[in-house]
Amino acid sequence: MKLGLGSYAFRWSIGIKDLQPVRPMTAMEVLEIAHAHGLSVVQYADNLPLDRLTPAQQLALRERADSYGMALELGTQSFDAEELGRYIPIGERIGSGILRVALDAADAQIPVHELAAQIREILPDGKRSGLRFAIENHFNYPSPRMVDLLEAVADESLGVCLDVANSICAGEWPMTTIRMLAPYTINLHLKDYRITPDPYGVGFRIHGTPLGEGRAEIEEILACLSHCPDDMRCILEHWLPQTEDMEATRRLEHEWLGRTVAAARRLIPGDHRA
Repeated sequence: MKLGLGSYAFRWSIGIKDLQPVRPMTAMEVLEIAHAHGLSVVQYADNLPLDRLTPAQQLALRERADSYGMALELGTQSFDAEELGRYIPIGERIGSGILRVALDAADAQIPVHELAAQIREILPDGKRSGLRFAIENHFNYPSPRMVDLLEAVADESLGVCLDVANSICAGEWPMTTIRMLAPYTINLHLKDYRITPDPYGVGFRIHGTPLGEGRAEIEEILACLSHCPDDMRCILEHWLPQTEDMEATRRLEHEWLGRTVAAARRLIPGDHRA
């Protein structure tokens, strides 16, 4: 697999909702960090929307990536026609072969046949731009419904961006999700997590760790994906909790990424030399 960096690895440095740094990390800075770690890919998700860049800035990003021998991928949310109308040309401009689309609770309320019809309408535009759509299993979109949707569309340009932990929120144990969605996977989001009991016995908490330091069953995950092409992109993310000191939290993002990249090189087959 080709190792890559997902922009959500720097959610606090980029800024999210009301937690905005004085100087948010830019798309070019994310690319430079990935290059410094010897990664092959950067995937820009909806926390760092590339439609806020000018076409010239988007082309500059691609030129820098090309000079490093790196690839760029693009991500957004929902199959909204207006949103995708902006993003498909951006995907073509930056040379992305993947457009990752996250579906969530509101999308789960749309009947499968209606959402399938919407997707079929947009697929030809994506194909003309050299894009495959990768639907991410997000927090509140159940995997059985995802399978129904994929089989209703039944097009090789549509697959899954498999996140190994997101569907815990939908009431699925990770390996259940992975086994269900692995046959449709064309892109991988890899992260790790711990489950810790509440000190007063009031349930438990799921929180992130650097890769290889938690409960994610990496060997089993990779075994489920052994049918995937050797050059499929594995995008590294993490769920770093915020602390009271947000500057310290942002420094930790860099530390966690270093530990995650080192673990990925150790655990994931492939030539991952820096």
